[in-house]
Amino acid sequence: MTINIDSLFRNADPVISEILNKALSEKEISAKEGLELYKTKGIDFHLVGLVADELRKRRVGNIVSYVVNRNINFTNVCIKQCGFCAFSRDFREEEGYFLPTEEIVRRAKEAHSLGATEVCIQAGLPPDMDGNLYENICREIKKEIPDIHIHGFSPEEILYGATRSNIKIEEFLKRMKEAGVDTLPGTSAEILDQKLRDKISPGRITVEQWEEVIKTAHKIGINTTSTMMFGHLESLEHRIEHIVKLREIQKETSGFTEFVPLNFVHSEAPMYKHQLHEGIQQGGSGNDVLLTHAIARIMFNNTIDNIQMSWVKEGQKMSQLLLMWGANDFGGTLINESISTSAGSEYGQLLRPKEIRRMVREIGRIPAERNTQYKMIKKFETENEVDEGLDKITNNSQFGSYKELIKINKFRYKNPREE
Repeated sequence: MTINIDSLFRNADPVISEILNKALSEKEISAKEGLELYKTKGIDFHLVGLVADELRKRRVGNIVSYVVNRNINFTNVCIKQCGFCAFSRDFREEEGYFLPTEEIVRRAKEAHSLGATEVCIQAGLPPDMDGNLYENICREIKKEIPDIHIHGFSPEEILYGATRSNIKIEEFLKRMKEAGVDTLPGTSAEILDQKLRDKISPGRITVEQWEEVIKTAHKIGINTTSTMMFGHLESLEHRIEHIVKLREIQKETSGFTEFVPLNFVHSEAPMYKHQLHEGIQQGGSGNDVLLTHAIARIMFNNTIDNIQMSWVKEGQKMSQLLLMWGANDFGGTLINESISTSAGSEYGQLLRPKEIRRMVREIGRIPAERNTQYKMIKKFETENEVDEGLDKITNNSQFGSYKELIKINKFRYKNPREE
């Protein structure tokens, strides 16, 4: 069943009606048109959501996918001091930690034994890092669990690894692929506008460098996700330009598996906590979050099939709403989410698969477990399920927490120069 344009658009603003009609005709929406959608109110606002939902249905049907995975943020020590990051610590701080490779492998094996198909590995940038560290981590994981998917190392980390190894980005990426990296997170993107980046994260990877890492990864056969952090200092124009830039990259490389809007978690973020910038926001409002996901679906309609929402940042109820505003993917179980949690997110570090499936069914959709590359592993057509793997765990404490981790003495960061 498709939307009856005439009946639904009768009371809409003519400009918005024309844009949405264009989207329903599978035509590309321009930056200017996308900006108009961001300004909608009343019936027009709701129509944006309806059109996004219709396009979602056409593109991916009624399946809501998720991946069983574990986040392994192996160190919070970082040479950068980004204004939005409450996770990182200077190497001199007592709360700095660094997981040895054997502990990383142990966590990966534990997750795999509970049904995880993916480990997501991201961390801070520790000073004086061995240029072979990332490769060694991947080799050790693959040695123990050959079939686990390593979704790891942001463009910022790839750049840092290449710099520490004193080789070009392409050579470093080839080494990482050979060592076992399967896909990269498209994080460290924030907003792809250099002036804004210089304000919120001076010294961080540049727009040009981020694009180089992403395009090179795609060229050598490493797919990536794509992201956008919104709700801080950026304008609506910044967001639309960011989306258009990602869309152009996708047209060139076809290497993005998904797009994930990431709402700014403000409460512990240094640039908000210390009011470092005039006009800094507390993240996007409910309406803003809905529109951002819907506009992403509409603008990426012919390029990126999968729009993922972040339950860690938005919570479970808002996540259900977003699945009716263009999103089709619930993300991962995560097990040890640390970065949003450290910034003040209160939605937990783990969602069991059965909890995800319940929420999907509550809105009348069909849950399905996928792998990182969006190949469906199992659809759950009925509720007659037997708890297995991660669903059998009743005590989250066995996985630890970020607050506990930064207090464990044996994982305390030790500066290589001082050893």
